[in-house]
Amino acid sequence: MIRRFAFLFFVPVIFLAASPAPARGQAVAGPVPAQSGPSDSTAPSAPATQGQNNFSGSVPGKLVPGILPVSLQDAIDRGLKQNLGLLLSTEDVRFSRGERWKQLSSLLPNLTTTSYVDGSQIDLAEFGFSFKLPGANIPSIVGPFGYYDSRAYLTQFIFDWKAINNARASAQSVKSAQYTYKDARDLVVLAVGYTYLQGIADAARIETSAAQVNTAQALYNQASDQVKAGTSPAIDALRAQVELQTRQQQLIQAKNNFAIQKLTLARVIGLAPGQEYELTDKSPYDPLEGITVEEALKRAYSSRSDFQAALATVRASEYSRRAARGEYLPALSFSGDYGVAGTYSNLDTHGVFDVRGTLTIPIFQGGRVHGDVLQADAQLEQNRERLENLRAQIDADVRTALLNLESSAQLVTVAQSNASLADESLAQSRDRFAAGVADSVEVVQAEETVASAHEQYISSLYSYNYAKISLARALGAAEDAVKVYFKGK
Repeated sequence: MIRRFAFLFFVPVIFLAASPAPARGQAVAGPVPAQSGPSDSTAPSAPATQGQNNFSGSVPGKLVPGILPVSLQDAIDRGLKQNLGLLLSTEDVRFSRGERWKQLSSLLPNLTTTSYVDGSQIDLAEFGFSFKLPGANIPSIVGPFGYYDSRAYLTQFIFDWKAINNARASAQSVKSAQYTYKDARDLVVLAVGYTYLQGIADAARIETSAAQVNTAQALYNQASDQVKAGTSPAIDALRAQVELQTRQQQLIQAKNNFAIQKLTLARVIGLAPGQEYELTDKSPYDPLEGITVEEALKRAYSSRSDFQAALATVRASEYSRRAARGEYLPALSFSGDYGVAGTYSNLDTHGVFDVRGTLTIPIFQGGRVHGDVLQADAQLEQNRERLENLRAQIDADVRTALLNLESSAQLVTVAQSNASLADESLAQSRDRFAAGVADSVEVVQAEETVASAHEQYISSLYSYNYAKISLARALGAAEDAVKVYFKGK
């Protein structure tokens, strides 16, 4: 009696603790449901689609007291940790790995266990059975009676060409996502380098604007003194005052542009909102050793992560097409279960099992397989076309970067010489005005020439440094090349 009571208590506890599982009829192996192929992009189709504008944002870090010094390398390091585009790309890799495990689950054994206990009572009259014999009263109620069943179920596909190729396609999708992540690092370097160099250029414009304000102020003071002395007409002082206020306006605008650019850079590299910082690097000019177009293209095709990601995507599409064609082929699977079952009224138990091998032969599936094959072929052709387009784009990127680097280097040399000549011309014009040989028109024109020459020098220097980063990106080695090209200057 005690044994029976303990068993009646123990079996329901097991039943309640066990997780829900399919009934025995559902545990029998069958055809694998159709799986979707890999995405047509170089990265897996994650819930959050990665866009180019993601690289202009970031996940902000913690606020640091005081003014934070930030060099170009510091900004790149922060961007590689906090930039939103890179963080999303990291999750894309995890997403693709999850997709791969889902595809592998069709090839790996699936083991589950279920336990249940049942109590029943049946009225045979419900099913149309009635027992009426003369002199005998046979009840139509059966029960109550109880039974239990506890089993482990194993299913395993022995051969499924579709599942095999889907698993191979998912492995290539993981590689594509990993290459896309590496490419995202280069894009972060490009985005950070662009904003940082633009900030340096804006800082240089403040310095030149401030110098021009000082020059215009000195000219205005000189013209005012000469007007008071009666050696110059009042129009000279008016011209000098207009020039002074014009330069002051430019200085105000330059300061505003620099402040906005610092906010933009802070968003790209993930500084905390309201973080005060200063740019420690200046705009360097360091000539770069020449590289031939053939050598640059060879390096780009072997190093560009986006090109490698596109290659992996094409391979994934090839496996997906094989998987689609594999739906025409038979599939062989194995399933089995083993456990104990019996009635808990008398605690009788006995081992029970079921072993089954299933051969599934597709005969007619209403054109579904043909549709899958057509879609897989179209997907493969699209990815091949994207690969060839990217190959041509890399060629254009490399050639464009080399042309920009060469032309911007020449522009820096010319602009630097032009700025020196303009400064010398302004000095001579001021001397002529002080000597009374020339009026203020000549000096104002010389000041405008100086402002234009310095602006061209700053722009050309920015273009040259950005061309170096663009070349590093085009070659697929931006993260390492920036350290070599700029060397913390």
